[in-house]
Amino acid sequence: MRTNAVRHFAACAALCLFAGALGCRKGDSVSTINEVSVNGERRFPLSGKVISADPARKVIVVSHDEVVGYMPAMTMDFPVSAGDAAAATPGERIRAQLVVSRDNTVRLEDIWPDDKASVDNVGAGARMLHQDTFEKGKGAFREIGEAVPDFVLYDQNARVVGSSRFRGKQVMVNFIYSRCPVANMCPLSTTKMVETQKLAREAGIPNAEFVSITLDPKYDTPGVLHDYAADRHIDTSNFSFLTGPDAAIQDLLAQFGVIAEFKDGILNHTLATVLVDEKGVIRWRADGSAWEPREFVERMHR
Repeated sequence: MRTNAVRHFAACAALCLFAGALGCRKGDSVSTINEVSVNGERRFPLSGKVISADPARKVIVVSHDEVVGYMPAMTMDFPVSAGDAAAATPGERIRAQLVVSRDNTVRLEDIWPDDKASVDNVGAGARMLHQDTFEKGKGAFREIGEAVPDFVLYDQNARVVGSSRFRGKQVMVNFIYSRCPVANMCPLSTTKMVETQKLAREAGIPNAEFVSITLDPKYDTPGVLHDYAADRHIDTSNFSFLTGPDAAIQDLLAQFGVIAEFKDGILNHTLATVLVDEKGVIRWRADGSAWEPREFVERMHR
């Protein structure tokens, strides 16, 4: 049955990362045009090239451009999360937030790929997806029997991933976000996806792929999603966690019929889990979290 009036409400960022951005909390102070002070920590936009990464120490070495209002261009070590260190690729450019703590120690957060080829690829994918969503209008929602939309996003290793990568595969797709606090929502959905992955392997299904797309791309960077998978000991050999431009995520939510809205710092949302066949056609859909992994495995082609 067609889902009527599927609507998505875009979330506003909880923190202002750039001076001049709208929605800064009362009391935040801006020291320079590029600096934002939040909870006593100063934040500056930083861009540069990764020279090396040491996941064991959770450190990356970056040759960075001038950080206006804080320091000149130089090459230095930065503490990062385990996920950001694992996702860092020497030779590639990144953009990030330089965080200066009250004791003047520094670290990098909110790290995204910034090399031109990747950014252009993902940006072009987002524009095409938006055009498709716009043209379909109220009919954007994809029914069982219809093809899924094309997209280009980043995975948990900061690699560019297009929907074409999954052609010839049977793909389970759902939407989650890493900070979800409700046990029977995203955490349960992820647990069931992992159980389905295990059952599909035991059933000898050779071409199964599993994809979780974030509902919260402003927080869920590739590194955050890498940590999300690692903390749960998820086998990512055929399980991808995807993120990317907020606009692209909004369009995917509209086309997959998922509703999400930030309220009081919590992302309230619906759940949808979809099975896509080798030709990119939706073959099964379960809304909510009251589905069983065996249901999906039984519908996969052996």
